[in-house]
Amino acid sequence: MTKSASAVALRGIVKRFGNVTAVHRFDLDVEEGSFVTLLGPSGCGKTTTLRMIAGLLDPSEGEIEIKGRSVTRVPIHRRNLGIVFQNYALFPHKTIFDNVAFGLKYRSVGREEIARRVNAALELVQLPQVGDRYPRQLSGGQQQRIALARAIVIEPDVLLLDEPLSALDANLREDMRVELKRIQSQLGITTIFVTHDQSEALAMSDRIVVMSAGHVEQMGAPEEVYTAPASAFVARFLGNSNLLPCTVATAGADAVEVAMNGLGSLQLPAGRASGFAKGTDATVVIRAERLTLRQQEGDLPADALALPAEVTAVDYQGQAARYFVDINGRSLQALNPIEESPYRQGERVIAIVRGRDCALVEPEAHP
Repeated sequence: MTKSASAVALRGIVKRFGNVTAVHRFDLDVEEGSFVTLLGPSGCGKTTTLRMIAGLLDPSEGEIEIKGRSVTRVPIHRRNLGIVFQNYALFPHKTIFDNVAFGLKYRSVGREEIARRVNAALELVQLPQVGDRYPRQLSGGQQQRIALARAIVIEPDVLLLDEPLSALDANLREDMRVELKRIQSQLGITTIFVTHDQSEALAMSDRIVVMSAGHVEQMGAPEEVYTAPASAFVARFLGNSNLLPCTVATAGADAVEVAMNGLGSLQLPAGRASGFAKGTDATVVIRAERLTLRQQEGDLPADALALPAEVTAVDYQGQAARYFVDINGRSLQALNPIEESPYRQGERVIAIVRGRDCALVEPEAHP
């Protein structure tokens, strides 16, 4: 028995499949009652990590703890986990009641208690009247709720969610992520969620773990990961970003000035550019929504840079538009709200960026 203040703790987890290392020395502490998301592209190791926590895969190295107890070699049925898979995995020949009750029947729970807990779980997911139906009689969104009810009815120590919203259409996905977060908050259940969808991760998480090629790129609160990316990969994967090569011209205690080839100089707060010395190469991250387009330059803050630009393409999105603009031969993107009418292709504009809205990361490594 080991001691841990975390609901889930991973210590030096490694997973190899033959000569391929899918997860590289992963350390993670998940606080009790928190919602943690493993975020990354396909093949980054996030689902492999979740399957090791679940007990569906054994780690090649390292230790896994749940509620302070080592479960590294404990089989899945002895870990007291609720799991919702991408395809929901409901039994088609069982009623909804029996689907939800399935895990309780293998825990020697009495018949009256099973009925009470199943009905309570169906109430929680707002489907109290479907107990006598079969999965084929429910919509995709309703099936997703039933899969969630089945996972939480056993009162698990941890809830594991493997891309449970990916099979739903766009509008239903947005509704369900709000509903899922409501249920998680209401129950206060520790949750680990796997997704490749940045909007899901940002909207639902207390903490995000960004993964790439089996490595952890960054961990932090959604706002921290989004506004202060730790690498060019994180900046590209979360949101629409412009990444521009630069050289650090000055590095002071309060501010760092960078020179962008052909685009002038920009002054960033030291907190957004820590660890970069004068003369070093770096990459400036400018979020698309922080590159503001105007028809005229007008008054500018002290840390702002104004650049003449030409709109080369317009991606109309209703209340906003994503503009592709040419600035001195460089193609950048700007995501701006539409007040009256969007700018048109070929229109000349002024692009405004403030140093306080930017971040500095290491240059991208190119093969």
